[in-house]
Amino acid sequence: MKINRSGSAVWSGGLKDGKGAISTQSGALDAHPYGFAARFEGVAGTNPEELIGAAHAGCFTMALSMILGEAGLTADKMETKAVVTLEQVDGGFSITAIALTLKATIPGTDDATFQELAAKAKANCPVSKLFKAEITLDATLEG
Repeated sequence: MKINRSGSAVWSGGLKDGKGAISTQSGALDAHPYGFAARFEGVAGTNPEELIGAAHAGCFTMALSMILGEAGLTADKMETKAVVTLEQVDGGFSITAIALTLKATIPGTDDATFQELAAKAKANCPVSKLFKAEITLDATLEG
C-alpha cells in the first residue's frame, strides 16, 4: 500500500527580507505565513506526512533563496510542492520517497545555473538531510 501526502510553499524575495506562505494538502495550514524568524510552527490536527511535505518544501525553498543570494540572484517567485510517500514495507510503514517539484521565476539566470543551484539546495537543505528516503527534484525555470 502507498499513501501520498503533500505540502507546498511559495517564497518571494531574499532570505531575510522575503516572505513565504506554507500550506498542507488538508488545508490545516492554508497559505500560512512563514519567514526567516518563524521557520517552524506546530499545528494540531494534521498528519506527519503532509507536515513533513510542507516543512521540506519550505526548507528547500528557503535554502534555495539563500543559495541564489550567494550567487547574486533573487527570485521573483518560487513555488515548491513536496509529495511524501508513506508505504507499507516489511510489515510496517516507512516514508520511502519525497518528490520535490519546483517552479521558479528568477531574473538573470539560465536553466543550467538554475538546475545546479536547485540541486545544491536539495542536497544541503537541513530537512533533506533528515531523510533516508529517495528525494527527487523536478525544477522548472519560468519566464
